[in-house]
Amino acid sequence: MKVGFKQYIGVFVIGAVYIILSIVRVDWAVQSSKVVWDYLKEMVLILPPVFMLMGLIEAWIPKNKIQKWLGGDSGLKGIAISFVLGTLPTGPLYVAFPMASTLVRKGASHTNIVVFLGAWAALKIPQLMVEIKFLGIAFTLLRFVLTLATLIVMGLIIEGVLHRFPDKEWLKKGDEQVEHSMMDTREREV
Repeated sequence: MKVGFKQYIGVFVIGAVYIILSIVRVDWAVQSSKVVWDYLKEMVLILPPVFMLMGLIEAWIPKNKIQKWLGGDSGLKGIAISFVLGTLPTGPLYVAFPMASTLVRKGASHTNIVVFLGAWAALKIPQLMVEIKFLGIAFTLLRFVLTLATLIVMGLIIEGVLHRFPDKEWLKKGDEQVEHSMMDTREREV
């Protein structure tokens, strides 16, 4: 696999901005570096368990089960499962993206993935408890119902658009990466 400059242009641009920032506004550069360091520590602590969980999902849950529970024919049951999976975690949203990718590769519908990601982002149970405390139960319930309804409609629209105009390149790329890493693992074992 050939790695080109274009693949890392974003990293170079951010590096250039940091260099300019550290010359022009040292205090901003220091503050920005502290934020980056905090996020880096958070990601180092959170992502390894997430990748382990994704590996367990890949190994332990057969594709036909994911298709049955979360696939295109799962209906309201699939939406309910996606909703529950999305409301329980307390971690940041970026943790959900690799999990969603794994579920899509195993046959989950796009509607259910949208509900899963949206519930993770906006309908987490701990978040709702805090929201009730500060904004009241009437506001929280109304926002909850409208958000869930919007997520379902948005998921159905995305499912329809992607069915009509499929974009499977990212799935192929992801499958190639999985196969490549599995081959590397086998080579190291030999």
